[in-house]
Amino acid sequence: MKKIFIFFLCCLFIGIYVFTASAHVPYIERSDYSEDNPCRIWKMIEYSKAYYSWLQPTDDICNDIDVFSFTIRQKPVNVYLELIVPNVEGFYDDFVPWYALIGPGLPEIQDDLPFTIPNGYGGILMENVEPGDERESFYEPFGGKSYFSGPILDVNVSEPGDYKVYVWDPHEMCGDYVFVIGKGEFFGPFDIIRALINTVIIQMDGELHID
Repeated sequence: MKKIFIFFLCCLFIGIYVFTASAHVPYIERSDYSEDNPCRIWKMIEYSKAYYSWLQPTDDICNDIDVFSFTIRQKPVNVYLELIVPNVEGFYDDFVPWYALIGPGLPEIQDDLPFTIPNGYGGILMENVEPGDERESFYEPFGGKSYFSGPILDVNVSEPGDYKVYVWDPHEMCGDYVFVIGKGEFFGPFDIIRALINTVIIQMDGELHID
C-alpha cells in the first residue's frame, strides 16, 4: 500500500512538471480526422489542448483534409487556434499546411476551398507561408523537439452553434503537424494521465510518420 502511495505521488509530481513545461493537454491522432470521422472537441474550447496529427497520403497523392469540430453554446467565446510543424531536418522544410475555421456568423470566404461550406455559414481562412519561405522555429520542452511557427487565429466568436476547423495543404504535401486549440489552463486527473502516457510517446518521436 505504501509503495502504491509513493508511486501515485511520483506520478502526480511528474504530471505537475509536464504541465508546467507545456500547458497543453496532448492528444495523438489514432485514426484519420475526416469529414465522416472528425475530431470532436467535447471540453470547453477555451481550454488548451494540442493535437499531434498528420495529413496522410493516399496512393502517393496528398489530398487529405483533417477535420476538428466543436459546439459553442453560449457567447461570446474566445477561439484560439495555432498550427505548427515539427522542425525535422530534411523532411518538413516545405510543409506549410493551411486551416480554416467554419461556422455561423463568420464572414463569407471568397477563396476556393477543397471542402463545402454549409449554407448560411462563413469562415476565416488562415494561410501559411509559401514552400521554401523562411519560417521562425522554437523549442518545445514538452515534446523535446523544435517546431516551425505557423498561423495563429485569436478571435472572439459571438454566434452559438456548430463549428469546424479544416486542415489541409494546398500544395498537396503530407506530413505531421500539431494543432493547438485554446490557451486557458485547466487540467483534470484524466488530463494528467493522458499527458503522462503521451509525453513518453512524443519524446520518443512515436507521433511522427517519418522513416
